[in-house]
Amino acid sequence: MSAAATPQTLYRHLLRELRKSSISPRTERNPLIASQLRTLFAARPASAVAHRDAQNVIAFLKAQRLHKELLDRYNPLHDQTQDERVRATARRVGLEVPLETLGQLPGKE
Repeated sequence: MSAAATPQTLYRHLLRELRKSSISPRTERNPLIASQLRTLFAARPASAVAHRDAQNVIAFLKAQRLHKELLDRYNPLHDQTQDERVRATARRVGLEVPLETLGQLPGKE
């Protein structure tokens, strides 16, 4: 993002990143977030600190979204339960886990 970005451009970038990083569909998103951002950008004059803070938020949202995408791509087991991870790991080496064993994993009592 260029150093000469206007507040309107920053606002649009921020809304775009919020939309991309959202996990819920558009109809289920809280409209209060967008309206609060709109009032925040409309009420305050464009200062260097606010400009830098907005750029930092945009950079953070981009990095967070990219981190999640990379985690999903290269570590597909990260959001599974322990039983699902054991089953997938066993399948990876060509084995099947007996059904009665799945409930008796360490730490499950």
